Amino acid sequence: MVIINAFLLFLFDFYIFFALRATSIKFVKKKWFAWLWWGYSALLLTGLFVSFKFNIPLSYRSIILVAFFMTATSKFIFVLILFIDDLRRGGIWFSRLFRTKKEETLEERIEDIKQPLPEAPQHGISRSEFLLKSGIVVASLPIIPLTWGVLSGAYDYQIRRQRLVLANLPKAFEGFTIAQISDVHSGSFYNKKAVLGGVEMLLGEKPNAVFFTGDLVNNVATEMRDYQDIFSKITADYGVYSCLGNHDYGDYYYGKEDSPAKRKNFQDMIDVHKVMGWDLLMDENRSLKIGGEEISIVGVQNWGTGRFPKKGDIKKALIGTEDKPVKLLLSHDPSHWRAQILDTDVDAMFAGHTHGMQFGVRGEHYQWSPAKYIYNEWAGLYTEGNSQLYVNTGFGFLGYPGRVGIVPEITIFELVSA
Repeated sequence: MVIINAFLLFLFDFYIFFALRATSIKFVKKKWFAWLWWGYSALLLTGLFVSFKFNIPLSYRSIILVAFFMTATSKFIFVLILFIDDLRRGGIWFSRLFRTKKEETLEERIEDIKQPLPEAPQHGISRSEFLLKSGIVVASLPIIPLTWGVLSGAYDYQIRRQRLVLANLPKAFEGFTIAQISDVHSGSFYNKKAVLGGVEMLLGEKPNAVFFTGDLVNNVATEMRDYQDIFSKITADYGVYSCLGNHDYGDYYYGKEDSPAKRKNFQDMIDVHKVMGWDLLMDENRSLKIGGEEISIVGVQNWGTGRFPKKGDIKKALIGTEDKPVKLLLSHDPSHWRAQILDTDVDAMFAGHTHGMQFGVRGEHYQWSPAKYIYNEWAGLYTEGNSQLYVNTGFGFLGYPGRVGIVPEITIFELVSA
């Protein structure tokens, strides 16, 4: 992935650099500009390679990722504008190949008439140069919201409240509250004080139970070393229940093949949940009892469509829940809902995974994100028949160390009977 990113950025750099050199902008033709242009790219790609291959401090890694994301986004936009202009000019050149000599001669004469006398000053700029200079401005615009997303959005934790209506909810559970967080991705954090603030915000709600729906880390269990004490503070009278996400297996670090190091990392991951006092559900269930009434809390390992791990076994997880009036499922990937869960008697599934792409708009009555073009269900509550799904947009962040419009979420559910 690093090699592919480096190659794409090099192509962008090459294309843009020589397009700039063709303009009337004087400083881009200077030697110092070439050194600055290629030197910055070389430094950025070197930093990207080091951040992925070596255990550098998370704060430095985050700075590198921010710089790379902003640079790549701006250059991608600029390349699109340049490419559109090249297509326009190519179309003109191609059409002239089919014109007759007479038409060309006439056109050339018209162009000659339009040209000012040699001594007359020429005003304005050509269409191509206008597009090129406009492209510089437009390509710079994403830097503003992306920078704001890092400075303000990354740790801007927000409480979202959701009533969960359940047809067979026992009376003892009327008004029962559950807090859900998901996708911590502790390997991306660089501000412990801000993370602690988010945890304290959750605890301030005093939920009866807490659900965590996967992706505690990015790659390896050791990423929780500096944050384990913070998340250990999350407790509830009726327990904290968790499940695994696709990032928790170490596949993105050790590869898909089994190895002693990968097995040890996975065991360490399980141990982290135990040390924090979280009840990790791996294709199993628990009974939640109040008085003489109870409901089932079910949890599966990650199961996702496409390239994501399909480790979860919902049939195994539901064994022993047949007589329970309500079944609440923790499953990391929302695609699991349509693929398998709708065919079960699970009442509500709690998921994460999408992050809402960490970019978009989310209001009370309208939401949009590029995530909607990948996932049918990507944020909020969905209902089909007697089954419900809630997708939490995540507590942490991955890749781009910020959020624009889709802020980190702590969901507070209130269970109510139909």
